[in-house]
Amino acid sequence: MSVLLKIKNLSGGYYKEDVIRGLSLNVNQGDFLGIIGPNGSGKTTLLRLITRVLPFKKGEIFYKDENILRMDLKEFCRKVAFVSQDISTGFSFTVMELVLMGRIPHLKRLQYETKKDIEIAKEKLKLTDTLSLKDKRIDELSAGERQRVVIARALAQEPELLFLDEPTSHLDIGHQVQALDLLKKLNRKNNLTIVMILHDLNLASAYSNRIALLDKGIIFKEGRPEEVLTYQNIEAVYKTIVLVNSNSVTGKPNVVLVPGEK
Repeated sequence: MSVLLKIKNLSGGYYKEDVIRGLSLNVNQGDFLGIIGPNGSGKTTLLRLITRVLPFKKGEIFYKDENILRMDLKEFCRKVAFVSQDISTGFSFTVMELVLMGRIPHLKRLQYETKKDIEIAKEKLKLTDTLSLKDKRIDELSAGERQRVVIARALAQEPELLFLDEPTSHLDIGHQVQALDLLKKLNRKNNLTIVMILHDLNLASAYSNRIALLDKGIIFKEGRPEEVLTYQNIEAVYKTIVLVNSNSVTGKPNVVLVPGEK
């Protein structure tokens, strides 16, 4: 399996504080990589550094052996998409207008969207079960609907690599499964490489083929779900007593919280 993204000795954060400290990680072509870790471990900062939202102080990141800092930003955005935690837009765009923004990296300067761009936007709206909302204003939607529309916008970029920061946090359980099933389908059938932050360890276990467990800005453990999601690793990082058994449906680790008070 070829390496799509190589992160070497990465350090960075905010102002003078390094949140990520000397982190190295490979993302392979076709991975569904789950990023987990407690609050403050550096998960969101890591994604912001990789996607050039934040400048990093030290280290190198290569996309298919090309240093991302030497890539034209528009070219980078044709290959890499990012869905952040913040799903507010600041303006009352229609759903279609917002999703069409995902086509900007594919357009020339001052070029209007073509029929092909509109068809791609509609396809991604249909994939995320939001086509019926295309003429609504984004601020008229529920948080869950907005989240699905933002995912549709990212898919409209037609990226090779998709980063998502807690994409299920605003969704009910039904739409959580629907969104993750869609991403897994795109991962398998379209060879879309996915790197996703998740707080829910069981969702990370069920959908990821690899997991990276972060703690204090470094990778505590990385590997297959059964290698990472052991009770020893979870208790060491989260400082919480858990039981880990095997999910009877997926065969992957299932994490059970042990309440402190009975």
